[in-house]
Amino acid sequence: MAHAENEVSINRPADDVYAFLADGLNNKLWRPAVKTVTLASGEAGNQGAVYSQTMAGPGGRTIAGDYEIIAAQPGRRLDFQVIAGPAHPTGSFTLNENDGGTTVRFALDLQPKGFMRLMGSMITKTMESEVGQLAQLKSVLEAQPA
Repeated sequence: MAHAENEVSINRPADDVYAFLADGLNNKLWRPAVKTVTLASGEAGNQGAVYSQTMAGPGGRTIAGDYEIIAAQPGRRLDFQVIAGPAHPTGSFTLNENDGGTTVRFALDLQPKGFMRLMGSMITKTMESEVGQLAQLKSVLEAQPA
């Protein structure tokens, strides 16, 4: 199984961080690979919500990156499953508030199948890049007015 995770402390309350992450329309603000994102179905930020995304792919092409929120615990945890595109990882954001700030852990897991098993190191590198974008999330959230 491919796994990547990263953690960052953000100087914002957990409820603010959660609300920003749960609204998939914010993905373009902190994840540069996201080119378009729309709410395809469900209620924004809630379990069962499906977001349709196009992402920057290899060679300048775009790829699908649609995902569904599979668990939502406001202020604490948000889990999702990618449902379209070349890979279908699961992901989670775990939030822990402390002294008015929030520690955010972003983890991705993927069980490669078929020929994707041969691309294990490339998949892991891509996943590590994705979780590495938490620094951008921190910058965006801390720049917003409280």
